[in-house]
Amino acid sequence: MNRAAAVVVPASGQLLDLTQHRLERALRERVRYRYVQPRVLREGENFRIQSPCCSRNVDPHGGLIDIALLIPHGGTRWCLCARDHANSTWVPRFQDAPLDTLLDLLCIDSERQFWP
Repeated sequence: MNRAAAVVVPASGQLLDLTQHRLERALRERVRYRYVQPRVLREGENFRIQSPCCSRNVDPHGGLIDIALLIPHGGTRWCLCARDHANSTWVPRFQDAPLDTLLDLLCIDSERQFWP
């Protein structure tokens, strides 16, 4: 009798939970506005990130604003969008990249595309 090792594949919901945890952990290591707690919200298979507006550039009262949207593109590739607050739209900034690469770009944000 052949006893092959069982491979456990997480269900879609479990995989999304792991991805959300991964995003939350990465955001704790970001460069900008480290003293605020961003929120990672799951919207279907996408993840929307919100944060208090510390610079007061978008919301003069410092309320929660959308920062980024991560959209899976099949397999291990993702699209990272920034919020155009003036037009209330999402603008793709980096497409078809691994999640780790996009998290680095989001957390460093040297050009202030995401943390206005």
